[in-house]
Amino acid sequence: MNTENTAPTLIVIVGATGSGKTDLSIALANRFRAPILSTDSRQVFRGMPIGTAQPTAEQLAAAEHHFIATLDIDQPFSCGMFESQALELLDRLFLTHRYAVAVGGSGLYVRALCEGMDELPEADEALRARLRQRLEQQGLPALCDELQRLDPIYHATVDLDNPARVMRALEVCLLSGRPYSSLRLARTAKRPFRIVKIGIDIPREVLYGRIDRRVDAMMAAGLEAEARRLYPYRHLNSLQTVGYKELFDYFDGLTSREQAVELIKRNSRRYAKRQLTWFRRDKQIAWFAPDDIRSMEQHILHDTPA
Repeated sequence: MNTENTAPTLIVIVGATGSGKTDLSIALANRFRAPILSTDSRQVFRGMPIGTAQPTAEQLAAAEHHFIATLDIDQPFSCGMFESQALELLDRLFLTHRYAVAVGGSGLYVRALCEGMDELPEADEALRARLRQRLEQQGLPALCDELQRLDPIYHATVDLDNPARVMRALEVCLLSGRPYSSLRLARTAKRPFRIVKIGIDIPREVLYGRIDRRVDAMMAAGLEAEARRLYPYRHLNSLQTVGYKELFDYFDGLTSREQAVELIKRNSRRYAKRQLTWFRRDKQIAWFAPDDIRSMEQHILHDTPA
């Protein structure tokens, strides 16, 4: 990777779901002639463009994108795999680009890229099997309640609708006898590029209105048909996410269509709140109004070697 004094710069854009990260990433990518890396843990999968709010064909054509619809939904993908692949990609991109843009709302992926993965206990298959059995017998809320008891700090930020995340945190707590949050990121990996973090700051009521309208737009664009096509694969980790799970319950007769849509809106708002709680803890993030691109550009250029 470039090790000269003019170190390459990774522009990291974060924010809540529905805050306008995609449009902003394209604007800054065009301004700095930069390729874009998605840090969204679901947009990497093919066949689910509506529910994951993948960039449209027009947006993909407006800038070079990576980690968008590159994997089948049954292919395994983790933070560690993303970190390794993204760093290898940046090695190549920074040979010909001075800037790259990383954008997405998956806090763990952002942290893995910028700071490295945590040194945590190895998976214990016997314990994992017991947790899966509890999940089936008692349901996810019971596991979330235990996580809140063992690690209230992580419970406040984790996606509580994601069984894999909840079970992994519980597994670490039970194996180590310590809160998962206390073991995370004991040291930060040094990166051979400059990192500038930009956060999109939108008033809560405005954000929630945008989320509600986006869900309506997704439904109008065919989210229900997309979910019906994916229904046979509903057990896969890639589909344990807001938007699909509520529609799967509707298909199973547990809720009405109208209730499913309202639950998607409610759960999306809750997810946005958890995202903001996560990102607000990172003091390296500079927050800007979504249309204040001039100030963002000045912040990115500040102290950058000529």
